[in-house]
Amino acid sequence: MVLEKIQKENDIKKLDRKQLPILAKEIRHFLIENISRTGGHLASNLGVVELTMALHLMFCLPQDRMIWDVGHQSYTHKILTGRKDGFEKLRTYGGMSGFPKRKESDCDAFDTGHSSTSISAGIGYVKARELLDEENYVISIIGDGALTGGMAYEALNNASQLDSNFIIVLNDNRMSISENVGGMSKYLDGLRTANAYTGLKREVEHALNKVPVAGRRMVHQIKKTKNSIKQLFVPGMFFEDMGITYLGPVDGHDVKALCRAFQEAKKMNQAVLVHVLTKKGKGYRPAEKAPSRYHGTGPFDIRTGKVLEKKDKPSYTDIFGKVLYDEAAKDKRIAAVTAAMADGTGLASFRRRYPKRFFDVGIAEGHAVTFCAGLAAGGMKPVFAVYSSFLQRGFDQLIHDVCLQNLPVLFAVDRAGLVGSDGETHQGIFDLSFLSMIPNMTVMSPKNGTELADMVRFALKLDSPCAIRYPRGEAYDGYKEFSSPVIYGKSEWIYEEEDIVLISVGHMFETCANVREKLKEIGYNCSLVNARFVKPLDEEMLQKAAKDHRLLVTVEENVKNGGFGEHVAAWLNATEANTSLLSIAVPDAYIEHGNVQVLRKESGLDEESVTRKIIMAYIGIEGDE
Repeated sequence: MVLEKIQKENDIKKLDRKQLPILAKEIRHFLIENISRTGGHLASNLGVVELTMALHLMFCLPQDRMIWDVGHQSYTHKILTGRKDGFEKLRTYGGMSGFPKRKESDCDAFDTGHSSTSISAGIGYVKARELLDEENYVISIIGDGALTGGMAYEALNNASQLDSNFIIVLNDNRMSISENVGGMSKYLDGLRTANAYTGLKREVEHALNKVPVAGRRMVHQIKKTKNSIKQLFVPGMFFEDMGITYLGPVDGHDVKALCRAFQEAKKMNQAVLVHVLTKKGKGYRPAEKAPSRYHGTGPFDIRTGKVLEKKDKPSYTDIFGKVLYDEAAKDKRIAAVTAAMADGTGLASFRRRYPKRFFDVGIAEGHAVTFCAGLAAGGMKPVFAVYSSFLQRGFDQLIHDVCLQNLPVLFAVDRAGLVGSDGETHQGIFDLSFLSMIPNMTVMSPKNGTELADMVRFALKLDSPCAIRYPRGEAYDGYKEFSSPVIYGKSEWIYEEEDIVLISVGHMFETCANVREKLKEIGYNCSLVNARFVKPLDEEMLQKAAKDHRLLVTVEENVKNGGFGEHVAAWLNATEANTSLLSIAVPDAYIEHGNVQVLRKESGLDEESVTRKIIMAYIGIEGDE
């Protein structure tokens, strides 16, 4: 096998050019075989095999810096830098990350995971190179989907001022996760048809340069004017009008053509963009037909393409999507907003049924938040369905545009808490902290799927900002018989006893209910409360809990700093309540990739750890007395 000859970075340069098509085929086979067992990002990686090979042929690692935007398409890069064996434990705890990690390899120039960051980071590397008087190439690889993010435009504006080499590779597959939207997508569609322009441009320049004396002046004048030949064939030429040299489009599956384009790009003493056309999912028919389905996949059957995970119960995402769909039929003011994640956030049915009230703004979370504020100010009831870790990108807009004006925007915060295999950049463990600090914001979290449905219906009636946070995966359906109507700011007492009271936040309820059973078996009296509201705090519940119990225990899948437990601690301190508090939360750290149950154990949030901490805390109280 040719692939066996790749043991470390730059080994690809030792291959005979005739071996490159074989290598590409073997890499695709390797990716399909391994991801079918472990799960991971398949379609995006199959689409950039030749592109990655060409980059590794034309540049030298780790001296040259490759920055992969988002980074989920870096699997071939990892293979070509000697990490093939790591795919056996891809995205498992202690195993290889599915994203670039500087601590994992010197060939990973920048940790990525969120979109639209690579050009900014690349410019930083270029300036560092200049200041330190070093010699290397900096290459930022960004997808057309990521180019819908505002940060990318800010960086392009800055890149146009560079007077030393910086290469931007635009990987254009017409997809982000969902199909691309907006003006940039339409603009790139025009560029894809512009092959005639690049060929004619070269021919005209070549002919004019042969004209004695005046020829070179004519070429120079044509390049200077905005009404040059390019304007006849590609109106706008967005990148060149910004001062960034444009090369392409280039066939992203032709290694020879790619190498030729990169060789030209290396000659420029300025920012240059190489526009590469690729096919997402290339080489595996199911992924080619449905690239969105194979963007991030669990283990699957290679022959049929069917995911092996069985789904017996609806997920929290499914429940949210169905309730919003039903409520929209009753209220024409309800609108749904997504940032390129319609399927992932449960809005696919809403999009089909209410297309005029559905808005996909692209990978632009900050814009999405302010867009919702405008909708709300205009009389609509916008619902922004977004992953917890992506909502972080709209923090200023949450404060300034929504909450300052007290506008009725509902934030459906999906993937809250520990999400697992995608790792540090995707764990939703900060939302309770940053949402609950904002004035006018209401923050809720349900104990099960039934309560999520009730909370969505309740929140749609509020005339102020509200966030409902819920986890990824199958919805817990226990304790439905304990459900009571949602009342603003009020918690739910499930069991009332004495000594110890467990106050659970959201989806930690199942763990808390099981912990209570363990404590009861040992002989402890233990109450159980479903907090429901993180903000506002239910002070009446806390007064009763502090009065009737010796130990209050808060349990949340959010970082401790700024979380529910700290708010309870502040209240206890202010009221000088005579009771002890044990706050159980995610440690003040970034949590790496791995199975959620493994991560909970490592974070001290599994049933055994929570039980042990409570017993030790209670024994400590008895000892002090």
